[in-house]
Amino acid sequence: MTSLQQAYIVAATRSPIGKAPHGALSHYRPDDLLARVIQGMLAQVPNLDPAAIEDAIVGCAMPEGSQGFNVARMGVLLAGLPNTVPGVTINRFCSSGLTAIAMAADRIRVGESDIIIAAGTESMSQVPIIGVTTSFSPQIFARDENIGIAYGMGATAEQVAQRWKVSREDQDAFALKSHQRALAGQKAGEFNDETLPIDVTRRIPDLAADIITEKHIMFSRDEGVRADTSLEALARLRPVFAAKGSVTAGNSSQMSDGAGALLVVSERALKEHNLTPLARFVSFAVRGVPPEIMGIGPKFAIPRVLKVAGLKQDQMGWIELNEAFAAQTLAVIRDLDLNPEVVNPLGGAIAMGHPLGATGAIRSATTIYAMRRHNLKYGLVTMCIGTGMGAAGIFERT
Repeated sequence: MTSLQQAYIVAATRSPIGKAPHGALSHYRPDDLLARVIQGMLAQVPNLDPAAIEDAIVGCAMPEGSQGFNVARMGVLLAGLPNTVPGVTINRFCSSGLTAIAMAADRIRVGESDIIIAAGTESMSQVPIIGVTTSFSPQIFARDENIGIAYGMGATAEQVAQRWKVSREDQDAFALKSHQRALAGQKAGEFNDETLPIDVTRRIPDLAADIITEKHIMFSRDEGVRADTSLEALARLRPVFAAKGSVTAGNSSQMSDGAGALLVVSERALKEHNLTPLARFVSFAVRGVPPEIMGIGPKFAIPRVLKVAGLKQDQMGWIELNEAFAAQTLAVIRDLDLNPEVVNPLGGAIAMGHPLGATGAIRSATTIYAMRRHNLKYGLVTMCIGTGMGAAGIFERT
């Protein structure tokens, strides 16, 4: 039996995140976007022959429509990789991209592979949040505890807000800070290393002249970040999921389009292909929780992933805690006593967006480059997951 190997990240990139359903990437097919970020990621490792890539594991939360038909294989082919490079699409909803990285690392650590693409792609503009042809088992809805599946994640956020006593004022203040931090990060160029500008073609009909003109824009910044938001503006928004609730569009994550890709390799591949590691993938954990309080998932995934890694919480210099809702993010921060200064220093999904299956790959790229810029040893990526789960992964700067 082959001894266990370490798994390293040698390249990572992501698209800017577009707003759904009418943002910059709304007409950009998710398989094409996946192909583009794969190309951008591989451009970071020019010494590598693409024929050496043994698989592409791609997360997608709603793998149907334009992101169906095994979008992983479609992305590989559209990227122009050799036909010998296979692809598999995996789905764990909001943690699909992170799970793809963990699965790639597992294959490498047990010696079955040496070079694997781990990625995620999602177009919430083209495929709605519950899919196009979804058909639930009626028995799922026969029990009250499955309210999170029956009525959507917003209802679970209201449940968390009530049980953990997270006020509307605290949720709005957290949302404002997310935008402020993301805006400051954009101005400081904090996202530049990780973000691949996307050439977007817009076709504009001129009915009077009976012509269609093409306009090219270079999309390079997450477009959900708002400089004009304020506590007053957030306070004016009405609750969305409960008449007397506290969860609004302003303190919830944005529906989004985006993709991210990383290259995971073994130590043997580092030497054979003269590759320089950016980070080591340390550990991964996933835990289930009651569906009606799905947002609390990271509370249980984080301690587990730390135990697996043999690390302490205060060793995490950077934590990307996906902001599905301000209510659940605050509940997790408070229950685990996380340091708010190291949680989402550049803002999160409330400001930048949450393209479901791509988010794990995107937030991992953010973490890896942030650790290198700020000379941090460990970073953690974690998120809650629809139907009642939480996932977490740890990276070590190399």
